[in-house]
Amino acid sequence: MKKKVIATIIGICFIVALIIIYTLLKPKTETEITKIRLAEVTHSAFYAPLYVAIENQYFKEEGLEIELLLTPGADKVAAAVLSGDVEVGFAGPESAIYVYEGEEEDYLVTFAGLTKRDGQFILSKNETFQWQDLEGKEVLVGRLGGMPALNFLNALKNAGVDPSKVNLNYSIEFAALGGSYIAGIGDYVNLFEPNATKLESEGYGHVVASIGEYSGEMPYTAFYTQKSNLEKKKDTILKMTNALNKGLEYTKNHSSEEIAKLILPQFPDTSLEDLIQIVNRYKESDSWLDSTYISEESFKNLEKLMIENDLLEDYVPFNDLVQNLKNE
Repeated sequence: MKKKVIATIIGICFIVALIIIYTLLKPKTETEITKIRLAEVTHSAFYAPLYVAIENQYFKEEGLEIELLLTPGADKVAAAVLSGDVEVGFAGPESAIYVYEGEEEDYLVTFAGLTKRDGQFILSKNETFQWQDLEGKEVLVGRLGGMPALNFLNALKNAGVDPSKVNLNYSIEFAALGGSYIAGIGDYVNLFEPNATKLESEGYGHVVASIGEYSGEMPYTAFYTQKSNLEKKKDTILKMTNALNKGLEYTKNHSSEEIAKLILPQFPDTSLEDLIQIVNRYKESDSWLDSTYISEESFKNLEKLMIENDLLEDYVPFNDLVQNLKNE
């Protein structure tokens, strides 16, 4: 009996030893990849640092895979995050403020910024332009209360134009602005790139002004997730932030041509020449943050704009809605 027990023990030890040896000697597999579904409000070269992070494998280096899901409209991006269809939303943080004001218990928390001013350009049928030309004319501006519309109103004021003297058309969906303008609706339209340059090259108008140069600095487009998701997956969200910071650093330190060549696969319908011009426009407009950090001052600039346009009664708690993640 004793011999059988000893034999059994020896057999077990032998099997354990084989398992250990196999584990040590077997080929190492790649680092496990965590997939993040990201709803982006539009696909624009305005978001070049994000695409730089994708094309330069910065997310992969952090063990992440980003699945981009085009979701036109910040309200729809927020809804996608709240429903759990995606883990992260990328849109104007005003949508997170609206959710918070709606007393949603598991509200949206912004953890990283990307752009610091508006990325739209005014497309005109005339090549010459002064801001006062907009008075008495119809301008397609997108959804009432959205970041594009809010920043256009602010740009009008800063350019010395009374918004009440401009026929502001809020009725057309964000994704349909270009097509509606082509169809003959409106005298002017506000578009992101590459749509503005595309319509210009097709002879539908002229890019005459940058709204961002007049609208002022604020966290224009940022990344947010549900409060509960941030609490449970903080390490994963931090890794995403690290990759985004690398993308911002690359964009800051490289030429428009280098950036355009890198992100060209993201815009297969845009020529390299046009993309270089587009990226350069955003560089010249100082569109991107130096890092993902969102300051309380810039966030209050956004809130002030919302308050002035009767979309928000008072400032909301910054520390509730913004958590700037960084490595310890």
